[in-house]
Order: sequence, then C-alpha cells, then structure tokens
Amino acid sequence: MTIAEKILARASGQKKVSPNEYITAKIDFAMMPENFGKLPEILSKGSIKEDFLELWDPERFAAVIDHRVPPSSLANAENQKIARKFAEKLKVKYFYDVSYGIGHQVVMEKGHVKPGQLVVGYDSHTITYGALNAAATGIGGSEMAYVIQTGELWFKVPETIRFEIAGKLRELVYSKDLILWIAGKYGSEVAQYKAIEWSGSAIDELSMDSRFTMSNMSVELGAKFALFRADHKTFDYLRSRTKVELEPVESDNDAVYSESYKIDATEIEPQVALPHNLENSVNVSDVNGIEIDQAVIASCCNGRIEDMEIAAKVVKGKKINPRVRFYVAPASWEIYKEALSKGIISTLIEAGVMVSNPSCGLCIGYQGVLAGGDKCIAAAPRNFRGRMGSPDAEIYLASPATVAASALEGEIVDPREVV
Repeated sequence: MTIAEKILARASGQKKVSPNEYITAKIDFAMMPENFGKLPEILSKGSIKEDFLELWDPERFAAVIDHRVPPSSLANAENQKIARKFAEKLKVKYFYDVSYGIGHQVVMEKGHVKPGQLVVGYDSHTITYGALNAAATGIGGSEMAYVIQTGELWFKVPETIRFEIAGKLRELVYSKDLILWIAGKYGSEVAQYKAIEWSGSAIDELSMDSRFTMSNMSVELGAKFALFRADHKTFDYLRSRTKVELEPVESDNDAVYSESYKIDATEIEPQVALPHNLENSVNVSDVNGIEIDQAVIASCCNGRIEDMEIAAKVVKGKKINPRVRFYVAPASWEIYKEALSKGIISTLIEAGVMVSNPSCGLCIGYQGVLAGGDKCIAAAPRNFRGRMGSPDAEIYLASPATVAASALEGEIVDPREVV
C-alpha cells in the first residue's frame, strides 16, 4: 500500500484498503480556524440544537482565531465573540485566541499533528500537515460538526500519484518555484482527488519550512492528501514539540501508483504564476519588467522563519522602491519572536517593509487590500481573481526571494539579478 492507503487502513480498522473504496475512519485530530464561530449557524440550518453537540475528545481538537486579526468590523468582532463562547460551551481545551497566529502553523507548533495520523480541518490548507507524514485534508462545516460529535468521517480512498524530484534545486530557486513549475507543466487538476507522495533527493534536501510550502500548495493541484516520508528533519521538528512516540509510515516497495512523474530539479528556474491561476506559471525571465504596486510575503504558505530570512537577505542594506507597498506578516507569534531575536524584523523595517501581525489577513484581502488595476506579487498560496481585493487587480505568485527582489526594483525581476 501507499502511505495514504496505510493510514486510512489503520484509521478504519482494516488490514488493507484499495483506491475508490469507501470507508469510515476514526479521526486522530481535527482543527477549525476562525470559522469555528459559524458552527452554531450550520447546526441551526440542519435543525440541530446547539446543546446536542458535544466534543468527542478534547485532546483531539483545536480551534484558532486567525483570519481577521484584529477585527476591523462589527461583524468580525461578533463572529469572534461567538467562537469564544462556543469554545467555552464545548469545553475546547486547545482554543488559541488572537495572540497565537495562523491556525495551521499553530497546530503544528503545538505538536498536535504526528506522523501516520489522519487529520481534518475546516480549511482547504489543512493539507499542509502532510509534510509531517500525516494524511491531512480539508472538510466542510457540516462534516466538521459530525466529526466533533462522533470522531469519525467517511472517505473515498484516493489513488496515489508519485512525484520524484531528483537532483538539487539551484541557488535562489526554492520549493515555491518547484510547486509553481509543476502547476505550470501538469495543470491544477493533475492530482484531483488523489494523494501525492513527494519523494526524491531534492525533496530530502528541503527544510521543513520548504516542505510545508509544498504540502500547503498541493491542494492547488487538486490533491486530497500531500505526503512526505518522515526523516531526521521531521523528527527534529517534532521532538521539541511533543513527547508522544512517533510512528512514521512509509509506502511499500510494491505499492501501486496511478501515475509517476520524474523531474530534474536542476532544470527549474525561479517561477512566477500569472493571474489568475497557478497553471499560468512561467520562468520569471519571461515576464521581467512588469511593474508592481504591492508585494506580500505572508500566509500559512510562506510566512515562516525561512521565508523571513530569505526576504531579509535580499533587502539588507537596500531600500524598497518608493512606488511599492511591501507587506510581510509572520505566520505565528513564535516565528515573529524568532525573527525579532535574529534581527530580521529590523532589517526588513530599515529597508521600508511594513511588518504586520500574524494572521491570514494579507492573503485573503482583509489587510493590504488591492485597488482596481493594482498589480501585486505575493509569496502566498493563491492568485484567484478578487482574492486580495478588487477583481480588477492582478496577483502574481512567486518565491519570497523573487517577491523581495521585485519590491526593490519596482517590477518583476529574477532574484539572481539582484542578489
């Protein structure tokens, strides 16, 4: 069996499962971001009284307020108030309010996700936890209500596709470039309702932060799960965060994949995804010179310490182009404090970067809203029309290095020309 099949077999109490089989599986951990406050409304639409719902296991659930922090409207504030009251009512042990950061980052930092687990979240980027060798996927609100009550959910066992990335990424080429290159070559539905196994020497070389970026954006390829094997880097990350014995899962030598792709990492150049789809990814050299109004490095995809370090290295001792608004937001307060202690925040500020508090705001158009006609280059997961503001704005996706270099020049540029 593949990694995904092994995890689903264990979670459903079976010795073996096969693709396209329907199963009922026990959930190892579940999380909800800020939309936790919408659960009472979801229950009401189903004619279910709030008092009926009980949390099946307080050790296996977390809720995080992260999307609109701090709230800037009465509606936001009221929704967060509902979330706090509902968390108290359900006796949620792991409730992370506004002082923690983006839910996916916080859940991993707190050691809630371990190798071999089946994890669900009321957010599509729950798939990020696959970098920890977990089968993690996003679900809907009514499904989450069912999980909270029962601790289980049905699944269709997905087929698995395998990407083997050989060689080593070149200097100033990152995992963000790799995932964009794959989207451009194979399309945004190459893994539609399939599990991806990321493998190969280039994957082994990646840091955990880089792996988180790839697993996060695997959902943009249509993936149900995005799985990495657990290695010493995985163990090093988790051992400081949990005392539980780790039980990694590996695919069998005779595991069956629906497709396998082999890629030479040395061939990949810095990428840019043009509006309004990841499939529009091209070499940055093909689009040099497009003027930008805004630059962003943030989100559950690219708001980690590695991303902050890359940006600081690019802009150190220089000044952001006066025409460009450059926003950076660490994904959590843990990352923010580390960036402060390393002098990264001061380096960014001295260059003219505006550093924001940890939240999803810059990614979802709650902060740094784009006006009509604005062009923004972002290290974020999505460039859908209207995601960051006006539907008439344009969002270009790129690595933190390309974003920072472009902010300096005032136009999209290959970071290798700047650093």
